[in-house]
Amino acid sequence: MVESWATLGIDLHLEPSAAGGVRRGLTDALRDAVRTGRLAPGTRLPSSRALAVDLGIARNTVAEAYADLVAEGWLTARQGSGTRVPERAVVPPEAGAPRQREPARPTLDLIPGTPDLAAFPRTEWLKAARRALATAPFHALGYGDPRGRPELRTALAGYLARARGVRADPATIVITAGFAHALRILGTVLRARGARTVAVESYGLDVHWSLLREAGLRTPPLPYDELGTDTRPLDDTAAAVLLTPAHQFPMGTPLHPDRRAAVVDWARRTGGLVLEDDYDGEFRYDRQPVGALQGLDPDRVVYLGTASKSLAPGLRLGWMVLPPSLAEEALAAKGRIDTCGVLDQLTLAEFLTSGAYDRHVRASRLRYRRRRDALTAAVADTAPSVTVTGIAAGLHAVLRLPPGTEQSVVQAATWQGLALHGLSLHRHPHSRTPHSDALVVGYATPPDSTWPATLEALCRVLP
Repeated sequence: MVESWATLGIDLHLEPSAAGGVRRGLTDALRDAVRTGRLAPGTRLPSSRALAVDLGIARNTVAEAYADLVAEGWLTARQGSGTRVPERAVVPPEAGAPRQREPARPTLDLIPGTPDLAAFPRTEWLKAARRALATAPFHALGYGDPRGRPELRTALAGYLARARGVRADPATIVITAGFAHALRILGTVLRARGARTVAVESYGLDVHWSLLREAGLRTPPLPYDELGTDTRPLDDTAAAVLLTPAHQFPMGTPLHPDRRAAVVDWARRTGGLVLEDDYDGEFRYDRQPVGALQGLDPDRVVYLGTASKSLAPGLRLGWMVLPPSLAEEALAAKGRIDTCGVLDQLTLAEFLTSGAYDRHVRASRLRYRRRRDALTAAVADTAPSVTVTGIAAGLHAVLRLPPGTEQSVVQAATWQGLALHGLSLHRHPHSRTPHSDALVVGYATPPDSTWPATLEALCRVLP
């Protein structure tokens, strides 16, 4: 008689000890699996016949081991429902055993760099995923083009040209698993070309500087002033420069038009490359959008973007718009494989072409503007010595503090369960730009449900 799948139950990995006999070894192995939680409460075990076949032992031996454990209370057996792990708490490991614990998360969060993840457009994304999967050719699920799915590259070329002024051909777009992945690829390419130095901004993200250093590149910082990053010190010792020209992170200023022109002139004159990180270009409030620097010279500027701020970083979807001369080297550095899930790529392509992406960005822009306005009003009312800057665009603000107060404010926030970054955290260790005390407040990060409490907590710690 052939047993049904329901009777066979789950696959179960056991390594019974030979010491003390087969029955005792099996009993000890099952007991240990239940005690440590490898067999979760409610799990239905295989039938004695199926487990005996899997382990190559007598069925009666399995039945006797099950009976022993039922008698001890480690298992339950009922007619018609098989043998199961009872619904009870798992016994904790013995004292002294190493335990892995998740790091504690703050109750309230104003760390910059993340959108409101609770506002991810799940319904529209699911609709796009269904349409994309229903219409995808079967070969789309195979090993793909290392540049990424052509549907997504085509959709991005149209969107970036329309919304960001990027001059893009689908053939020169490469899909990546986020910005860090793209930067790692570019670092490898530059080092292979013999580059030694990539200039960076005085303020930014340490993880980006670290990725370039891991590629064997020096990262000297450029000065920063009221006009943004000063590109004038660039010379032919740098092979490239990494910039956030539309909205400097974290200071919040756009690169001055004269300096935009100057950095492109530098690239043309020296053969250098500009690596343009357009991390939140869709979000602007009090000014016209600043177009991508790449539009000034697609042969000297590498445009880098992601869905991390507009949708969610967990999607791990980014893109590079490459100069044609760089495309083959970038693909070789990537490993000539498609590193992003095909279904997510197809879904984002559908999301873009259907107009759902534009609708989501417009709705998010309105919601974040309201938060920004609430932030500036609350700070003005409760902390008149604090100035809010860098708020014409983006998802964060810089709160200028009285001298000498940054560390004490960050510490006070920690005591209140509020995660907060000081500006000094984002300062290049070799920067000569004078530092001022400030906070970098990611007002897009909290979900709507905690935003009022988060804003109140922030105001309580301001001097």
